[in-house]
Amino acid sequence: MDVHRLLVIFAIVALMAPAISSATEYVVGGDDGWKLGVKYDDWAKDKMFVVGDTLVFKYKSGSHNVYKVTGDEFKSCTTPSNNSLGSFTGNDTIKLATAGTKWYICGISGHCDGGMKLKITVLDGAPAPAPSVASTLFAKGTGFHVLVGMILATVAVIMV
Repeated sequence: MDVHRLLVIFAIVALMAPAISSATEYVVGGDDGWKLGVKYDDWAKDKMFVVGDTLVFKYKSGSHNVYKVTGDEFKSCTTPSNNSLGSFTGNDTIKLATAGTKWYICGISGHCDGGMKLKITVLDGAPAPAPSVASTLFAKGTGFHVLVGMILATVAVIMV
């Protein structure tokens, strides 16, 4: 009987672990990526960015770039004069390490003014209340974790 309880506990932990521990990787602009013609305010508005998440800027190298800028530079579309502050690979990854407002622009002439700019608010990664098992099934976890948890829970119920 104790083995059955352990299986049930393990299944519940397996279901909850992905939602609690995993950070999210966001491809900026989704399928469109980082390019002119994308409304980045619309893309970002329904997302909750937290410390530990990652932004990925995907674009054709040489056609665009990414600069992390200040609020004033964002408003005026001013590219920093220090190129070491920019990213130029076409697959640029930025880890969100601190909470607060973050601003990003494309430094190619006219692109920021043309809409290639992103402003987000990053929330502190403080633990939230534990999610219910039902909501956890649809959280950020991988399908593998959910599948393993469901199988173990089914086995545990059958054995009890």
